[in-house]
Amino acid sequence: MTIKCAIYTRKSTEHGLEQEFNSLQNQEESCKAYIASQSFNGWQYYKTYSDAAISGGTMERPALKQMLDDMAHGLVNTVVVYKVDRLSRSILDFHNMMKYFEKYGANFVSITQSFDTSTSMGKLTLNMLLSFAQFEREVSSERVRDKIRASKAKGLWMGGSPRLGYDLINKKLVVSPTEAEQVRHLFEKYLELQSVNDLTEYARQNGMFGKRWETAKRQIRGGNPISKMSMHRILRDKVYIGQIENKKEGTFAKGEHEPIISNDLFNRVQVALGNNTNNKSQSTHAPNILTGKLFNHNGTKLINQMTSGKGKRKIHYYATRGFYLPAAQVDEIAMSVVAEFLNSDMNALPQNVVMALKRIVWDDLSYLQRRELVRVMIERATYSQGQLIFCININPRLYNSFLSTYHINHNNSPMEYTVNGDNVTIVRPVVLRRYANTRFGGGRNGTLSITENNHLILKAFATAWRYREMYEEYGDSDKIIAMEHTSPRQFYRYLDLAYMNPDKINDILSGKLKINVNDLFQNAKDNQL
Repeated sequence: MTIKCAIYTRKSTEHGLEQEFNSLQNQEESCKAYIASQSFNGWQYYKTYSDAAISGGTMERPALKQMLDDMAHGLVNTVVVYKVDRLSRSILDFHNMMKYFEKYGANFVSITQSFDTSTSMGKLTLNMLLSFAQFEREVSSERVRDKIRASKAKGLWMGGSPRLGYDLINKKLVVSPTEAEQVRHLFEKYLELQSVNDLTEYARQNGMFGKRWETAKRQIRGGNPISKMSMHRILRDKVYIGQIENKKEGTFAKGEHEPIISNDLFNRVQVALGNNTNNKSQSTHAPNILTGKLFNHNGTKLINQMTSGKGKRKIHYYATRGFYLPAAQVDEIAMSVVAEFLNSDMNALPQNVVMALKRIVWDDLSYLQRRELVRVMIERATYSQGQLIFCININPRLYNSFLSTYHINHNNSPMEYTVNGDNVTIVRPVVLRRYANTRFGGGRNGTLSITENNHLILKAFATAWRYREMYEEYGDSDKIIAMEHTSPRQFYRYLDLAYMNPDKINDILSGKLKINVNDLFQNAKDNQL
């Protein structure tokens, strides 16, 4: 019987990789020699999976993921490593991998540490080795953090992007006379303009740019026009008065470098910045449709909050820390609910109410009129447990200004709602998901209608099956990742979906299993073939 052996090698840092014979090559050759020595047992070298400059404390390693995927497809029977900590330095991760190995009938061998995982003593030995590996990693991390903390307390520069006004020479900040004069000018100009926006525009018109520097890899960074956010950082940076900040502890120490501006100028700018912030209106944008009308499940009113990033502004409904609803999507759902209600049969409503509401012709209203109508009709909206609950006031006297003189709305589509006096309650299920650069990523909360959620699920499966077809045709995940301009993590998530248990797939696509698109990939991972 042939046993297909995969070699896994890893190195935590880039140091030494440029050498003609580096650590990864040494690990590979040693493992190949061991596999050759076991040829009488049917061992055969299959492939080497190598992760360079990646910590053993994380599972986000492209080569490791590819190896585990190949194992799931029966291409790998045994994994050979130089030492246990090359595979993982985390006990929890290693334990999960061992369960994965057992699931697919794969073995694990460390050529420099003799143990047999089929016996209880072997498993104990393995766990002890892993404990020491994790302990070593954590102690090393603590040592580095302590070194950085102590160095900053002494005022030493401990890395990061160099500041405008300084050059980095021998790991120390040295004043750049031309740039330093520019920084002083920006501080003084701010006191004159009293506006970061105006100062940013002034810098742009006068050809002032951010810091431009060269990395250790000879790559050029920076040198772009100064953005508003960067201008804020410059005006608040205590590096310019000769101090070094320890952000984790919130402390400052006198730095080795020379200050560029005086404490008096810096303090006057901080006072001006504080005054301008305090004098700003609490709301700098027009209210949304449901402003003042939207509440969460415990009765807390959601207020407007604006965020900025990558040149875009987004407005959210905000109630408590970590809970946001995107205003544009929630308002769109509110408008669709009102439009659907006006086009419904209204059989359960009093005749005088129906006669009034049917004289509101949604298609004849302008966008601004529709917004105003929705604000009048929706008395209160509540987000609770995956649904938006709209309370609509049906008192005819509220809608005189929206009634059409010549048209009647003849649409009579069926619709579910509950009548309670002058109010109608309409419930809309929604799905909370996360904003991100990826289609299903992390970030702030967003809302999807059930239809949108199901559409994204279908789209995910379509992508997954396409990736599976390409993978089975080419057999080279790196090539597919490059062709699709995706990341290894995204690619393997979709492959998990493609190789999901068919019964689960049928349950999801038939609607028997209701699933949030956020949970789709985790569900796929837990229900593999």
